[in-house]
Amino acid sequence: MTTLLLILLVTAEIGFAGLMMTVTSPRREWTAKRLIVNAGELCIYLLTVMLPGIDFSFRFTGLIILLVVRIVVSGVFFLIRRHNENPKRHAAMIISAVMNVVLLLVSMVPAFIFRDYKGRPVSGPYHVRETEAILIDRSRLEKYENDGSYREVPVHFYYPEEAGSIGKNTLPLVIFSHGAFGYYQSNASTYMELASNGYVVISLDHPYHAFFTKDSDGRTVIVDRDFLDSAMRIGGNDNVPEAEVYDTTSKWMEIREADMNYVIDTVKETASSGSYANWFIEDKNRNDISDAVSLIDADRIGLMGHSLGGATAVTVGRRDDVDAVIDIDGTMLGEETGVTGGQVSVNQVPYKTPLLALDSESHHAGRIEAAENGYVYANNVILDNASEGFGTYFKGAEHMDFTDLPLFSPFLAGLLGRGTVESEACIDQVNRLVLDFFDCYLKDKGEFTVKAYY
Repeated sequence: MTTLLLILLVTAEIGFAGLMMTVTSPRREWTAKRLIVNAGELCIYLLTVMLPGIDFSFRFTGLIILLVVRIVVSGVFFLIRRHNENPKRHAAMIISAVMNVVLLLVSMVPAFIFRDYKGRPVSGPYHVRETEAILIDRSRLEKYENDGSYREVPVHFYYPEEAGSIGKNTLPLVIFSHGAFGYYQSNASTYMELASNGYVVISLDHPYHAFFTKDSDGRTVIVDRDFLDSAMRIGGNDNVPEAEVYDTTSKWMEIREADMNYVIDTVKETASSGSYANWFIEDKNRNDISDAVSLIDADRIGLMGHSLGGATAVTVGRRDDVDAVIDIDGTMLGEETGVTGGQVSVNQVPYKTPLLALDSESHHAGRIEAAENGYVYANNVILDNASEGFGTYFKGAEHMDFTDLPLFSPFLAGLLGRGTVESEACIDQVNRLVLDFFDCYLKDKGEFTVKAYY
């Protein structure tokens, strides 16, 4: 329907220009009709809002602003030229039509890039509430700045809205880490599914690794350019020496693991003592943060993440106070201990925390190839040495199919890695497995089993 709207608006522009070029019109007459056409285009948009796929969301904000501004500008010119009898030149009409068509196309780019995505249905009985805060780690200076500022870790909570009726310290805590230049909402449908079933979920941002986030001053913090360039180079080039890859990724993992460890330690301390030292909380969120933290049973903690976030969860998951870990299509880089003679060495200490690895089809194929060729691959080593390790893969799925991005923006997901799998079905199956796994190991509900592939 978005295409239909664009066609109607462009047709109105071209039709108006064509009609006015068939006659000689004074500027006052052309301006009056220009005002009518602009108002008509706004009416076209308002009428098509009743059709699926067209709404008043951010996808159409640029178009709305453009249509309203054009009406105002046309009105002003009408008042200025209401006595102008000079003829409107055809060349000016053509230029005006071309410019207006270009402006319409540009204003509607978000409507074509993004979908009107409102999340997936949840299976749990609870309504989900969201809130956020920032944890300030005063033991670490921010390595991506040189102003002496401390490392800040934004945390976004998803938890049952019915907090008052659930009771204190009763719900397991699950912490999520996003991928490289990701975003805390990358797997929002997963958080919502868990929270609706009685979990407190924290999705943390890794500043300068996240596409964007905010600090305690309200400043928008975008992804670090060097990090972005390095991630793209390593991810898209098989010829980068292993030693260079390890040297670069180990520095990333050091920062990310420290972020997740700090979140665990700080939230546990607050849940136990009630102290919010080192928390930055906006006044509007204070009661919600208190409600969310009061629900946490700090003796039941699960970790998960996508891509680099999955790698982060796996290594931090070796902590004694972590009860279950899910790696969503991530290479377990934090388990690499060095490179000797061009060959990666991997931590051989048995992995004692129950671990689930969800892989894309290409990732699974890479694991099989590594095993067949005797190549040391961290995921194979860790799962083989895990006391309770589960692995599966999704046929037709690629890296971004394990996030909500294909549902929110198929275009961007296609650029970053999207397979042939049906997006809704894929993320729904991922969410079911995540819930079943955490239900088993954080709530002692049933026995977890997984197919070889989905």
